[in-house]
Amino acid sequence: MRLNILSLLVSLFFSFILGKLCIPILKRFKAGQPILGYVKEHKYKSGTPTMGGVFFIIPTAITYFSFFGFKNGLANVAIAIGLSFMCVGLIDDFIKIKFNKNEGLKPYQKIVFQLFISAFAGLYVYVNSLTEFYIPFFKGTVNLGVFTVFLIVFVFLAITNCVNLTDGLDGLAGTTSVCYLFVLAIIIILEKPFSPFYDVFLKEFDALISLSGILIGGILGFLIFNVNKAKIFMGDTGSLSLGGFIGAISVFSLNTFFVPVIGIMFVVSGISVILQVAYFKRTRKRVFLMAPFHHHLQMKGKTEAQISYYYALITMFLGLTAVLFYL
Repeated sequence: MRLNILSLLVSLFFSFILGKLCIPILKRFKAGQPILGYVKEHKYKSGTPTMGGVFFIIPTAITYFSFFGFKNGLANVAIAIGLSFMCVGLIDDFIKIKFNKNEGLKPYQKIVFQLFISAFAGLYVYVNSLTEFYIPFFKGTVNLGVFTVFLIVFVFLAITNCVNLTDGLDGLAGTTSVCYLFVLAIIIILEKPFSPFYDVFLKEFDALISLSGILIGGILGFLIFNVNKAKIFMGDTGSLSLGGFIGAISVFSLNTFFVPVIGIMFVVSGISVILQVAYFKRTRKRVFLMAPFHHHLQMKGKTEAQISYYYALITMFLGLTAVLFYL
């Protein structure tokens, strides 16, 4: 426990220092985020530096390996997946900055990269026989066998893109992710005594708990600069990587089915966009004033700080409700 707290604090400090040192450099090189013209409330954000995800993803990886080494396979692969998604986001953000437009990689290009990483994760889980998953609000598990691969691919594609869509307001994706990871770590701790892999993967699950804490520390350090009014955006560099880390830690700890429960607000972001697009194509009318849903709330007069609080509160409420079933 002491080591976990210390590593969290180191990650937080490392993230803060990187932000303090690098934000002026990004401003000098005009690495600003192009803002969509139809989001009038965000005009003042034009030119705010992006790619800030590097400030908490890199400290997370370095801090974890510095404290816990390379001996835990699940955590190592989780970090590799997170870094892989970070690279996809980094390319996307670089293109936006280079050509001063809001679109980076083409949608099909981004999906191809994401699909490759997701397929690797699915095959890794299946080959290592991690095909049994906890059922939320019960202490039982279900084994999906070969269907695990398809489920994992879907989960990674969904969570990475949903976290990416949630990253539309200052501090929103970061605060929601901190709450998600905090609750997930508690759930992993409570599951250990009756885990179907208790003897084989006990230390591996402990490593995932440590990784969650270190990532929380990194995000908290980044949020110092990202809460309203943000001095830096995490960009796709951060949001895609966050989705990758959240997906990997959830899947590798056998908590795949908890993703839509604890991550309900990420799901809301994704579903709201799908509903808006589908309904508009059919009727030429809109379900929401603007999608994703957080923009609808913003146009209803809610502040960015209020919306971030609502998202964090709902995430914690549903997550802790799930925790109650283990007590």
